[in-house]
Amino acid sequence: MRIGCPKEIKNHEYRVGLTPESAHELVAHGHEVLIETAAGLGIGAGDDAYRAAGAKIVGDAPTIFADAEMVVKVKEPQAVERAMLRQGQILYTYLHLAPDPDQTRELLQSGVVGIAYETVTGRQGGLPLLKPMSQVAGRMSIQAGATALEKANGGRGVLLGGVPGVAPAKVAVIGGGVVGFNAAQMAVGLGADVTILDRDPEVLERLGIHFESRAKTRFSNKANIAECVAEADLVIGAVLIPGAAAPHLVTRAMLSTMMAGSVLVDVAIDQGGCFETSHATTHSEPTYVVDGIVHYAVANMPGAVARTSTYALNNVTLPHALRIADLGWKGALSADPHLAEGLNVWNGHVTCQPVAEALGLDYVPVATALA
Repeated sequence: MRIGCPKEIKNHEYRVGLTPESAHELVAHGHEVLIETAAGLGIGAGDDAYRAAGAKIVGDAPTIFADAEMVVKVKEPQAVERAMLRQGQILYTYLHLAPDPDQTRELLQSGVVGIAYETVTGRQGGLPLLKPMSQVAGRMSIQAGATALEKANGGRGVLLGGVPGVAPAKVAVIGGGVVGFNAAQMAVGLGADVTILDRDPEVLERLGIHFESRAKTRFSNKANIAECVAEADLVIGAVLIPGAAAPHLVTRAMLSTMMAGSVLVDVAIDQGGCFETSHATTHSEPTYVVDGIVHYAVANMPGAVARTSTYALNNVTLPHALRIADLGWKGALSADPHLAEGLNVWNGHVTCQPVAEALGLDYVPVATALA
């Protein structure tokens, strides 16, 4: 199979779909790998590193999209990239379609086979292709929140860990999954006063055992969220419903109960955000203020630590890429029902039920696509 990897063009996105090591693995399996020139510079991988791995360097993205049978990316294709996709071409990347009707419509019009990292499931449960980026984003959310809390950046002027004689900042983490757990780990490590909210009693029990007295846990309901948000210096939105749009758990009305200069970090922004007042921002302009509350909602947070993120991502995406290349997408998805969960669009149809429900579109089962 001919596999193409274009340079990412989203604002301040420095990751790349394939590392030189991943390209080498694909070439070793007998496949042809096309890499857009300079695609790997954001992770410190020049064109020569890809040539040494057996890949071919291509001068521009249109050539990649025109020649590749499978396109491997990191972020969802931007409008100019979607215009280059074609019927039957495989697109293997993060898509996050539920909050993005324009992207969904254009992918359907292209007839592309869209396999989304974020809905591929694992044999032991969970979302293994989303997990490493959730780990990165969870950890980064505390760094970003701590910076936004600084007075020069519009925050309250509060140090997360405090100092002797001065209380630490209060941090509320809404969602106890991978993002929330990693955010809480970082916040606890910095000495903050941390409360984690979740709806699953087993998750709360697991978090309680892990953190012991270093973090508090509370059941996530409207009253408890409102109380924790009102008291918090920093709120981390870490809620995920696989494939679906994130629920708005923090309303605009709640902002009036918060202290001026408090910070909201919405890690769920890729799925539409879990704060009512959220809208996606970029690394060049990461924050904005609503009702005196600083909002951070960068949609590609892990892109800022591109080398760490790219290698962590390739560790989990490469085995499936190899399987798709070796067997074809139908063969690979037929052999692995967990990978089949990643099929979001096919031949003009939506094959992910949460996406179809979120956007009011007809749903076609994956089995129909594979038949």
